[in-house]
Amino acid sequence: MSLNLARAKLIYWRALMSLDVSRVSSVGDVPFLMSGRDRRFRTGMGFTLVELLVVIAIIGVLVGLLLPAVQAAREAARRMSCSNNLRQVGLAAQNYHSAYRRFPAGYVSFPTSTGVAPASVAMDPVTWDAGPGWGWGAGLLPFLEATALNDQLRMNEPIWSMSNEAAIAARVPTYLCPSAAGGDAAFDVKDEADNLLQLNGQGIRLGRSHYVASHGQESCWGECGSAATGIVFTNIYTSETKIVPIDGDAGRVADGPFFRNSKTRFRDVLDGTSNTIFFGEHTSSLSDKTWVGVVPGAFTHPRFTSPENGPDAAATLTLVHAGPSGGELDITGFPIIHPVNFPTYHVGQMVSDHPGGGMVAFGDGSVRFVTEFVDLFLWAEMSSMNESEVIDWEKL
Repeated sequence: MSLNLARAKLIYWRALMSLDVSRVSSVGDVPFLMSGRDRRFRTGMGFTLVELLVVIAIIGVLVGLLLPAVQAAREAARRMSCSNNLRQVGLAAQNYHSAYRRFPAGYVSFPTSTGVAPASVAMDPVTWDAGPGWGWGAGLLPFLEATALNDQLRMNEPIWSMSNEAAIAARVPTYLCPSAAGGDAAFDVKDEADNLLQLNGQGIRLGRSHYVASHGQESCWGECGSAATGIVFTNIYTSETKIVPIDGDAGRVADGPFFRNSKTRFRDVLDGTSNTIFFGEHTSSLSDKTWVGVVPGAFTHPRFTSPENGPDAAATLTLVHAGPSGGELDITGFPIIHPVNFPTYHVGQMVSDHPGGGMVAFGDGSVRFVTEFVDLFLWAEMSSMNESEVIDWEKL
């Protein structure tokens, strides 16, 4: 008995000697001096339900504060990538001009001299385009390090020929904005009734583009060549294939750098390439656009419809207006000036999924972000190339 007691005391004193006294704040911190009740109390301590809920709430608040910052950083990165893409497109257009002494055509098509559609090919009922239809996006491929894809295209044949079926559906990363919703896969071409367009007994799938070329403020599409006005497309084009005013049309013309069979050169851009919009955005969440070109009989359809927003002619697959559009009138009959991301008429205008505005590329290759609240007259001035306006950049 006495031996066991002596051993217990020895163990006790050895424990005390090995204890780090600097870390002992109270007698209760020495386990050998704690009572059984104290030990039970210490081992039963933990978070209460209220404390746990408070911690969860704090974590939720921190996550809520952090997520917008992360999303803003990701959008800033996507916007930078979009800007780089448009800059590449702008520089490619510059290099194209250096090689061919002109910018690429908005799209290439040859209507008949009489304005009557030939019976051998399906025709667009509005513009009477006969093909081959290749657009500016196809023309720039060799200057965007896409030579392999360019070599697959048979540009001596129409877009819809069997030999071009695979190549025209290709995905070109430079023509895609990371922020654009609606996907980046190829899309099926539709006719005016929103049915699949059939040419040569087959459907057509075109590679998507989130970037479009500007044909300026107004052009001879829609009303200026419809049966309702009694105006046909005879003699619209001069020897330089420039659109000229039509009798009875109040002198509407396309004053942008890209249109059907355009051959715009530096000397034609009287406002200066640094003051003229060449390219801009159009998100596929609103309507389909392509880098390939124009297909006869095709129509661009909006994702949603309204009294002001309906299908538009084939040319809007690759071209849009910046500023007023001659073919779209409001209820009073006067041309409308549409700023970036205007809530209607999406098919024929520049629209972006970037918050607050969209990216545009100017003729000198520079890229700017244009806000939704841009001065409307400045927006119209930037879209024309030969009206000698002075751009006030403070209004941008």
